[in-house]
Amino acid sequence: MTQDTAHSVSPDSDRHWSDPGAWPAAPGVHRIPLPLPEDGLKAVNVYAIEADDGLVLVDGGWAIPQARELLESSLRSIGSGLGDVRRFLVTHVHRDHYTLARVLGSELGVDVVLGRGEQPALEYLEALHGPEEEHPEDRRSGAEPLLAALLRSTGATELADLWAIIEKDEKPGEGHFWHRPDAWLEGDVPLAVGARTLDAVHTPGHTPGHYVFADAAARLLFAGDHVLPTITPSIGFVVPPDPHPLGDFMASLTRVRALPDLGLLPAHGPVGGSSHARCDELTVHHEDRLALCLAALADGPRSAHEVAGTFGWTRHETDYAALDPFSGGLAAMETKAHLELLVARGDAVRLTEPSVDGALLFGLLPARP
Repeated sequence: MTQDTAHSVSPDSDRHWSDPGAWPAAPGVHRIPLPLPEDGLKAVNVYAIEADDGLVLVDGGWAIPQARELLESSLRSIGSGLGDVRRFLVTHVHRDHYTLARVLGSELGVDVVLGRGEQPALEYLEALHGPEEEHPEDRRSGAEPLLAALLRSTGATELADLWAIIEKDEKPGEGHFWHRPDAWLEGDVPLAVGARTLDAVHTPGHTPGHYVFADAAARLLFAGDHVLPTITPSIGFVVPPDPHPLGDFMASLTRVRALPDLGLLPAHGPVGGSSHARCDELTVHHEDRLALCLAALADGPRSAHEVAGTFGWTRHETDYAALDPFSGGLAAMETKAHLELLVARGDAVRLTEPSVDGALLFGLLPARP
């Protein structure tokens, strides 16, 4: 049985996976967990890969002082420093992966590389956190922020109200965290990292521009948030909204499953384990959820918020109503992604008109005469 993230020991350290250090995840690869403030995940794994002329880092961490200080001290413990970093390969645009890479990349004059599919989100986030006059149109006009509007479409009205307040309270001045990368990844491409070749594989789903990096010779997969060993990555938590995030994610699981069986180097959780086995587990999980969503429509049309309340969440099967506002919002968005995939598969229908509260409703296909 898979350990839960909160209690997982990583074999490279024989300690909890989030304990600070530069742990030998594989020959020439050091895993550096960096802190995530007020986040149940506790840390994000940044991987330092030894190259001929220095280090290449996969992901960068969250741009907070504690993370930067710990990255510097961890690099010193292996006889290196920030001045040895030659490039950042960022798996996706989320704050805990991109922002410290972007800040350090600018300071050090080294390239930050990111998937092209993240460009719309970066443009939105850079404007959102930039000077007041550069805020997106929805901020200047008083229109509802994108994430709150997406959440309202699930029927989670009270949660949407909370999220709207939080989004509108975002302070300008951090636009530099979201500046564009120095190079975009497009399609699947090989990348030279010293003597290694990393195959950059586009894996949309968690975000539209997510990439994993496969080292076939060393049998390693730098998996980002696409294949996590103890949890499932959020689906549908994307700005601007993505029409079919779960369909993309399932297709990306199939693509990674078609690679050789590789050892997982995930962004959150312990290293090791089979990429094939975990892809299979994630596929089964989502197929089970799709079946539960379909069963929830048997009594008539429902919103994603209503469907989300019919089953448990996390490995602890926590009641939907008991989730904190952030987790509840993620659950509602993910349920909407499942319902949209049922529609795409022809197993359900989306009603033409939303309900009075703005929620989209989903139902079963009409019975044939």
